[in-house]
Order: sequence, then structure tokens, then C-alpha cells
Amino acid sequence: MERKQVRKYSILAIYIVIWLVFRCFPSVTEHIYSKGIYPYIAKVLHFLLGWIPFSVGDILYTLLIIGIVVTVIKHYKKLWTEPLKTLDKIFSKTVRLIFVFFFLWGFNYFRVPLKNSLSTSQQYTETQLLKATQVCIDRANALHTRLAPNDSTKVDFWLSQKEIYRIATKGYPLTVEGISDFKAIKSVKPSIYSTVLTYMGYSGYLNPFTNEAQVNGKMIGYSTPITACHEIAHQMGYAAEEEANYLGYLAAKKTKNPYFDYSAELFALRYFLNEVAVVAPIEYQTLHSQVHKGIFENYKEVHLFWKQYENKAEPVFKASYDAFLKANKQKEGINSYDLVVGLLIPHYRS
Repeated sequence: MERKQVRKYSILAIYIVIWLVFRCFPSVTEHIYSKGIYPYIAKVLHFLLGWIPFSVGDILYTLLIIGIVVTVIKHYKKLWTEPLKTLDKIFSKTVRLIFVFFFLWGFNYFRVPLKNSLSTSQQYTETQLLKATQVCIDRANALHTRLAPNDSTKVDFWLSQKEIYRIATKGYPLTVEGISDFKAIKSVKPSIYSTVLTYMGYSGYLNPFTNEAQVNGKMIGYSTPITACHEIAHQMGYAAEEEANYLGYLAAKKTKNPYFDYSAELFALRYFLNEVAVVAPIEYQTLHSQVHKGIFENYKEVHLFWKQYENKAEPVFKASYDAFLKANKQKEGINSYDLVVGLLIPHYRS
């Protein structure tokens, strides 16, 4: 084997060893990467790209796809004439790209769970769930009364996308004990591919290569503010979806903006009611009847928006993301979003 080949495989082996260490030892990942290396990576990327009004990450993805297509067309014959050499190149470049993904952001999947850092438990009793749901209903109804002309009318969100992104950044840093946060230029932008995201069923994502929080610019209604806050939580290094949900909720509340407050309460109420419907269907009917009709109009508005974009490919994208999350130590996969209920309940003690 040539010296160049030995050097290449040695570097790839180092990448794999680093990945295994961070994957298998959450405490090491937490202190060395998530609280050590990662904040500097995020700050540099935010400084370089955060001020640019459009999504640099989406452009990079476009160039990457074009590059892959051109390369395949250009070197297609080599796959048959020099299969081992071609596959070796594909393997090497794939490993490097995956390592870049993990180094720039992905290692945060392997950090210590937030519930451990907060010294709390995501376990709760049925009684605690019912009490929390009642408090949440009272808060949501009060905010709805403040923002809507009557009980049966939905709250209209007149805030522009740009204004929503600006307000969302005010929710950070959270300055909550047990939550590692850092001051940096937040980079929240609408995705260039918002229409594609809508057909895929996604409300937003974090670009791990540019650290830009991408929000689906086509979304309407109450879900946009909480989504923006959720994506910023990913920027802060929290990869687990239930943790980003929780921190997004805290951030939306911290903004002190009534529309963000309403968005956070409807977000929490939806999760609470869904859980109650499963564990206590009789009590669910009683609680459901107490919610203002206008709140359900807000839910209906968002539901109808997504309904018009439903397609046969969407379940495939959801299944792919579910597999991705499970491969990165989120055992519940796409259902991990629902685990936020246990984190939220302590905030709803009457």
C-alpha cells in the first residue's frame, strides 16, 4: 500500500475513533465539545454568515447537489472500469463529509441529556398531567381573550416573518441554571426551499454546516414564533428535539411578546391535550370543552395549511428523519418531540 493511502486511511481511522469516543461517553462530549469546542464554532459561523440576509446553507446544498450530479455523469464509466478505486474515493469523501457534519454540530446529539443537567425527571403522574393541562388552558384562554375580539375568533398574527425572527432572538440567552447557552449573533432566516420543505412536512431545520436556523417561510399562524425559537435552540447546541421544543418554549415566553406568549401556550396545550386524550379520555372531554373555540380556530388554520400540501412522498421523508434520529441516540425517533410534556409540566403548577 502506498504511503499516501496509508496516510489517508490513518486520518479516516482517527475520524472514526473521535466519533466513537463522543458517541460512547456523553460526559466527555458535554464538557469537551458541547460546552468547549462547539460554542466557538457557532460564534465564528454566526459572525461570518449571520448578517447575510439569505440562506448561505441552502445555496451550499444546491451547489453540493449539482456537484454530485456532475461528478456522477463525468465519472460514471470509471465505476465500471475502475470499481474499487472509484468506490474507495466515494467512501473516503463520504466519511469526511459525515465527520464535518458531526464536528460542526452533530456531536451535540451525544451530549448529556438536558433532564440530567436540570436535575429533573420527565416522568409524571396522570394527576400531574391533568393539573398542568388545566393551568395551561387557563393561561391560553386568558391570552386569547387579550388578543382576539371574542371567544370564537382566532388570533391573527400580523407580525412579519422578519419581525418574528428578530423577536425570537430576544429569547436568548435563557440564563437558566443547568442550560449551557452563549451569546452570539443569532442567525434565523427563511429557507430558500420553503416550498420544498412544506411538501416534505417540515417547519424548519438547522443547517449544520453554516449554523443557520432555517424556518419555513410559507408557514402561517401561531406555529411560526415557536418554530423560530425551536431552531435557535438547535443553534445553541441542543440537538434532541424534545429539548429544542422545551428551550424554544422558554425562549418564546422570555420575549415578553404577547403573540410569542400565545404561540408558546398553544404549543404546550396541543402536547398536553394529545397526551390526556391517550391516558385519560374521559377527563379529556371535560378539559377540551373549556378551551376557547377561537384557540381551536388557530389550530385549524395551521392544520388546513399543512393539509393542502399533503402528498405521497411526505411519509417517506418523515420515515427517513425518524431513522436518522434513532441512529443518533434518540430512541423515540420522530416521536421524541412528544417527550417535551415531561419537561413542561413543572412550569404549570398552579
